[in-house]
Order: sequence, then structure tokens, then C-alpha cells
Amino acid sequence: MTDQPAASPLDASLSRDIARPVLPRRVAVIGLGVMGGPIARHLGHAGHDLTLYNRSPARVDRWLTANPDLAATIVNTPAAAAEAADVVITCVGNDDDIAEVVLGPQGVITTLRPGGLFIDHTSVSARIARQIAVEARDKEVLCVDAPMTGAQAGAEAGTLTLMCGGRADAIAAAAPVMGAYARRIVHVGKAGTGQATKMVNQICLAGITASLAEAFRLAQAEHLDLEKVFEAISGGAAQSWTMDNRWHSMAEDRFDFGFAIDWMRKDLGLALDEGRGLGLSFPVTALLDQLFADVQAMGGGRQDTSAILRRLPKRGGK
Repeated sequence: MTDQPAASPLDASLSRDIARPVLPRRVAVIGLGVMGGPIARHLGHAGHDLTLYNRSPARVDRWLTANPDLAATIVNTPAAAAEAADVVITCVGNDDDIAEVVLGPQGVITTLRPGGLFIDHTSVSARIARQIAVEARDKEVLCVDAPMTGAQAGAEAGTLTLMCGGRADAIAAAAPVMGAYARRIVHVGKAGTGQATKMVNQICLAGITASLAEAFRLAQAEHLDLEKVFEAISGGAAQSWTMDNRWHSMAEDRFDFGFAIDWMRKDLGLALDEGRGLGLSFPVTALLDQLFADVQAMGGGRQDTSAILRRLPKRGGK
């Protein structure tokens, strides 16, 4: 579900697999939110035979209305979605959600055929990713944990970056399918390493966003021309995707878009838990998590992470 659009070229080790023409596959997409919905659309336009499941039927109806040119089979359970599929792709909310749709009594793993492919794009714990990989292995199912960065804009444009954990044969099988909606696909290691890499990404992103907000408040307090400040600093060492894409929206006090603070807090929680399990302490990340929690308490949980600016008082504490 983070973050910043990918602008880098394809990972060299996978570019051949992505570029190779892909025969239409029977692809089930589970979870049609701000990321899963566009992913399903790209897969449909790539010629794949779609089956769709979402816990909320209203979201399925919205997807069908928004994509009248695409045909899809609608089912009532994850198991039904996987039953006739070659590939199952999930993009849901958290550990409990992915456990239910994959490992539950009506989960994907109960019906996905041996030799089938399972791809999870949810940002979850490395632990649940490894557990799913073991269950998939026992069912002779190829399994990839592939959390994303690129945010909603990257999903809409089909330019996501995917950080993938799993066996090499699973990644090779998944890459041509994922190439319908991803610009860069990187195999980072064994099962669970995709999720761990996403935690690294989110720690970086949270820090960049918070420091940008503090710099922005200083520019305001000094009564600087915000456009001139952006022009001066965005071409140097301080430049970042976050600056390029959030400076102007912060100037407009506009936050009702982008990667929600609720989701950032979920991801930072995963990173903090992972660190504790490894005997590590992340004091800066813990502080950032608290600042985001303060914005949640102000009613900003569904706002973009740049709304952390609201936590920082303007000049004079007002």
C-alpha cells in the first residue's frame, strides 16, 4: 500500500522476464482498494482473464463502474477466487487480513492448484510472509511477498517498484505478470525479505517527510518566498521525491490524498516490532511514530503523511 514513485530502470536481472510477451493468464485479484483497484485494471488491459474479490461488495461495484471496458468474474470468497486461477494477487490491509484471505477456512491456499502462483502486495510482517511461504510450499504453490512503493499515483500509472521475497523460480514466474503494473521489480532475497525491505523504505520515507515539514515551517516563519526556496533547494543535495511532490501541496494546505498516516503508522509499527525482535532500538522512528499518532488524534489519519506538518506549530506556537 508507500511512498514514492519509482523512476529507476528495471532491475537488470528481471528485465528480460518482464519484457517477454505473456500469454493471458487467469488472474484473481483480492482487494480492490487504492492500490489493488488500479493493479486489476492494468492486468485486465494486459489481456488477463480477471476474477475479483473484495470484502466490501460496494468497492467491487465501483471498480466495475470505473472500468466498463473490462470483463471480470465476481466471487464471494477468496477460495472461490483462487479455485480457477493460475495466479492470485492480494492487496489487503494488515497481518490479520492476509491471514484470513490466505490461510483461513475460505482462504486462497485451500483451493489454489499445485503449480499456481501467489503474489502478496500487502505490507505485513516478515513473520506472516514466511508462514504463508511455508504453507504455499507444502501445497506446491509458488509464493512471492512483494510489497510496493510508488503510492496511489504509481499504481494508477503502472510505475510501481516491487521489493520481492521468495525463491528465484517464483520471482521469475511472477515478474512477467507484475510487469503489467510495475516499472521496477527487485528480488531482494528469500521469503519475508520483501517485507523487511519495505520496513527499511518506510523508516526512510517517514524521516524525509518529517524533516521536510520542519524545513517548510522554518521557511514560513522567515517569511520566505516558498516558490523561490523550492527552486533554490530542489536542485541540490536536499532534493527528494517527497520535496518534489509534497512541497507545493503543503503550501496549499492540501492533504486529502496520497499515502495515509494510518497506513504509515501500521508500517512503522511493523518496523519497530521487527527491530525489537532483533534486539535493535530505533528512537527516531519511535518519535516519528508518535508525531504521526498526534496527527491521527487531530483527525488526520486518512490524510497524506505530509500532514505531519499540522503537528508543527507556526511561528509563535499558533
